[in-house]
Amino acid sequence: MGKIIAIANQKGGVGKTTTSVNLAASLGVLEKKVLLIDADPQANATSGLGIDVESVELGTYQILEHTATPKEAILKCTAPNVDVIPAHIDLVAIEIELVDKENREYMLKKALEEAKEEYDFIIIDCAPSLGLLTLNALTAADSVVIPIQCEYFALEGLGKLLNTIKSIQKIHNPDLDIEGLLLTMYDSRLRLSNQVVEEVQKHFNDMVFETVIQRNVKLSEAPSFGESIINYDATSKGAVNYINLAQEIIKKNSK
Repeated sequence: MGKIIAIANQKGGVGKTTTSVNLAASLGVLEKKVLLIDADPQANATSGLGIDVESVELGTYQILEHTATPKEAILKCTAPNVDVIPAHIDLVAIEIELVDKENREYMLKKALEEAKEEYDFIIIDCAPSLGLLTLNALTAADSVVIPIQCEYFALEGLGKLLNTIKSIQKIHNPDLDIEGLLLTMYDSRLRLSNQVVEEVQKHFNDMVFETVIQRNVKLSEAPSFGESIINYDATSKGAVNYINLAQEIIKKNSK
């Protein structure tokens, strides 16, 4: 039975898509069967794994509308053991279209029921907002990974996200866990980076992953080649970081 992990933070530019793509690829390399769901209308996770966004006919939009099953929407990508349910810009309209539907927060959960049997992990790349799309992802998920950038405004908005998670636990999904807070874009030379790490670890200790994702040029380059960091440069710091994160998650979930 697959574990569904949402990668969420309403703040943009914190490394959600980078984490979704490279965590999925790392889990795949470690011989886990993975489904990556792109739930962001920008569709960066889709293009970041070499899929042409313009050619997408079935994807997250149709799954949420229940006009296609996950099986029909799945595409193969360049990462081993990883399947993708792609996104397209039409996903922007889903928030408006779902508004009047009954049980609108449960559309993704319902759609993924049968897919859960087929995979070890299902990773959902969330949009940078706390709208209906993210709400659907968090209602469907077993747990959430929250990427936090090692920069000045790192903790800004985190309280809001944690409150949203609390209310989802209360109303829609009592089983939702926080898988962990992931520190991203860390630069050991910067005092600020080190201060943010200390601050987050002090406030949230056990909730913070041991793995810290370092700033890495190769990580930024990989998506433009339509590849995960594992395919693009397996020896880079970024690849090593994400393999470590995948191992940490596997270990945590095998207890």
